[in-house]
Amino acid sequence: MLLKTFGWSFAITAAGLALAGVLWGWQGLAIVAILSVLEISLSFDNAVINAGILRKMNAFWQKIFLTVGILIAVFGMRLVFPVVIVAITAKLGPIEAVDLAINNKDRYEELVTAAHPAIAAFGGMFLLMIFLDFIFEDRDIKWLDWLEKPLARLGKLETLSTVVALVVLLVVATTFATAVPVHDGEGTVDKATTVLLAGIGGLVTYLIVGGVSGFFEDRLEQEEEEAEEEAGKAPAKSGNGTVVGLAGKAAFFLFLYLEVIDASFSFDGVIGAFAITNDIFIMALGLGIGAMYIRSLTVFLVRKGTLDDYVYLEHGAHYAIGALAVILLVSIKHEINEVVTGTIGVVLIGLSFWSSVVRNRKEAGSGDGPGAKAEVSSGV
Repeated sequence: MLLKTFGWSFAITAAGLALAGVLWGWQGLAIVAILSVLEISLSFDNAVINAGILRKMNAFWQKIFLTVGILIAVFGMRLVFPVVIVAITAKLGPIEAVDLAINNKDRYEELVTAAHPAIAAFGGMFLLMIFLDFIFEDRDIKWLDWLEKPLARLGKLETLSTVVALVVLLVVATTFATAVPVHDGEGTVDKATTVLLAGIGGLVTYLIVGGVSGFFEDRLEQEEEEAEEEAGKAPAKSGNGTVVGLAGKAAFFLFLYLEVIDASFSFDGVIGAFAITNDIFIMALGLGIGAMYIRSLTVFLVRKGTLDDYVYLEHGAHYAIGALAVILLVSIKHEINEVVTGTIGVVLIGLSFWSSVVRNRKEAGSGDGPGAKAEVSSGV
């Protein structure tokens, strides 16, 4: 099972490191390895979130996520995206931007870094909306009961997530974004308008992609339930005990939603990678290898039914998303080490995993299985 799921990741790691050694020597090989570890540590919570969405899809769309999705993740976000950002912000043509990235790495790094406020605002707002929609939803199973119960009651107010997100964006734009340090560390620049527009863009993107995917998902599930009721059958189940995976338009928009989430998660990795190298090819190779492991880990969690067995993992991952959103928004003005970002995510997911283990032991002792439907709190 492990080799089958991670086989491609192992193979690409070996090939990627060998290629790095041939092209850039031992130093290049070491940098690629470091970038791979950086990407995995920063995006572990991404795998948990992806798994929660991917398990809703049928086998075909899961394969699309692993093939087309990985191409978008590796070549699109880790190689093409930084070049596109430079082209837009510096008002350059695509060929000029590529030439700059290859032949003038210092200037290229400077332009990408200058675009960080807009990137952080867009990604931060998108991730913040994911977090807010999660904590304001009333769920049968709660991890931090003392916090999630009152938030769920507040969540009955329509559009509360959007209102809170807009308030946060206004605060960020009028505080952190009014005096952003320039690349050389001398002086500041006002990025309030840029941050405000980029943040609204992230919010609108979430509302459109998430709203459309949710609409088709609800519609398809309703049609399936009505068809099953007319046939007098119970809803069909897949191997992990969930309703048979979504297909068609519902799966397509969920796939788009997944890719936007992945893009938002990759922002901090791409920007953080410039602290290690400004060579776009070394960066793409290292981050790409890390992205492969995140994809494989996502599939592993789905096939093992891990999220069903350890029910607080999704909670921990969403709290990690909330932390990452805050970090991205704060990083508009203040530099935050990638080690801090990665550690917070790992700690939150680790705590949620341990809470799940404790819960399962308690239920095993009381005769209930891990799939019990009763509302349970970890007491954390």
